[in-house]
Amino acid sequence: MLVSRFLDYLIKEKNYSPLTLKAYQKDLSDFEIFLKNNNQNFTSADSKHIRLWLSTLTEQQLADKTINRKIAALKSFYKFLLKTGTISQNPAAQLSSLKNHRQIPVPFSTAEMQQLFDLDLFPDDFEGLRDKAVITLFYSTGIRRAELINIRLQDIDFHKKELKVLGKRNKQRLIPLLDYTIKALKDYITTKENFFKTPPVDDTHLFVTKKGKKMYEVLVYRIINSYLSKVSVKHKKSPHMLRHTFATHLLNNGADLNAIKELLGHSSLAATQVYTHSSIQQLKNIYNKAHPRSKK
Repeated sequence: MLVSRFLDYLIKEKNYSPLTLKAYQKDLSDFEIFLKNNNQNFTSADSKHIRLWLSTLTEQQLADKTINRKIAALKSFYKFLLKTGTISQNPAAQLSSLKNHRQIPVPFSTAEMQQLFDLDLFPDDFEGLRDKAVITLFYSTGIRRAELINIRLQDIDFHKKELKVLGKRNKQRLIPLLDYTIKALKDYITTKENFFKTPPVDDTHLFVTKKGKKMYEVLVYRIINSYLSKVSVKHKKSPHMLRHTFATHLLNNGADLNAIKELLGHSSLAATQVYTHSSIQQLKNIYNKAHPRSKK
């Protein structure tokens, strides 16, 4: 009951994304199970119980990023309980996040992306043209996985060459479309219309499964991983890596960081600056070639 009220608050008052809500619900459910095993509940737990749970998570070798999300869920949840008068003291008030040992992801190279499209690895059928449109859209726009899944047919304006995307916190943004992206989308849409003799089960969303249902997260990941595995040996092959690749390639080719920020839908420049790290070697090369003293 308390968790339901909290999640409802996050939806109506904070406009949290469905993915964040799902993660917070799972985090709080796990914590509740831990408390029950220790004869406690949300309102009787104190800071010692919280620290003990976090220690347990560390022993399970969960990633720092995962534990930090659970800490964020607890802090937000108990702040809500305090605000609504459910508790008189906040046991999570003094919690602080773990130091995040960020591993800088290595984006796909221009050569790898070029090879993916040049080799024409996509079958000339519904799923093949859909997968090509999915990967092309990721690489040419840098959108998030959830944003791609929720694209509706009316969100695309082929005449203006624009895509309307609903991002985090329900913020809309317009993204320009390249001609080759438009071709991939049109090829897919034409094949989709021919593939389904009657309108698919979900005829609102752009991308659907072969059964006509809305695309889902795991399928999108499988598509990316499957095709990129044919041209790259990099460990991480995910939709987010294509987003990272999009930003890195723009930056490497002289795009303004503020422009990349707007395209990615970041609320602050600090979030976009993460992508500058993978470009440091290229910047060093440019610097060494351009500076008058580099040859001294």
